[in-house]
Amino acid sequence: MSELPSLPVTFRPGLTRVILLTAGVAIFATISGVALLLEQLGPGEKLSFVVTGALIFWVLARLARVKVVADESGVTVVNIAGKRRLEWAEILQVNLRPGDPWVFLDLSDGTSLPALGIQPGIAKQRAIADAKALRALAEAHTSHDPEQHQG
Repeated sequence: MSELPSLPVTFRPGLTRVILLTAGVAIFATISGVALLLEQLGPGEKLSFVVTGALIFWVLARLARVKVVADESGVTVVNIAGKRRLEWAEILQVNLRPGDPWVFLDLSDGTSLPALGIQPGIAKQRAIADAKALRALAEAHTSHDPEQHQG
């Protein structure tokens, strides 16, 4: 088995994040610039353009915030709408099957949690390596305590 990454480690789709944030800034600047250049618009209309640009930027920034942070005590999954903290013992399996849009964590409560911070969209090989690293960390942090595996 390869060497485990040193903790804490953060997994995130770097190139996707750069693209989303760059697009958000460009869209906000363009919409705001158009609002300021259109002289026939009143102050309220110009403000509505700027607010629309800001809302678009905010949505793209929310999409760009996704990440998975692993530390000694567990994993924090930050997705678009929320954040969830998991202890290592709660993670039964880390899955990234062909065609999956991102990693899924099978949890001890019988549910599955999407972890959007590892997604093969643009950087497939990086996502596969990150999924393997997270899987190895999960296995290393749960296999040393035999009481956790008793049913």
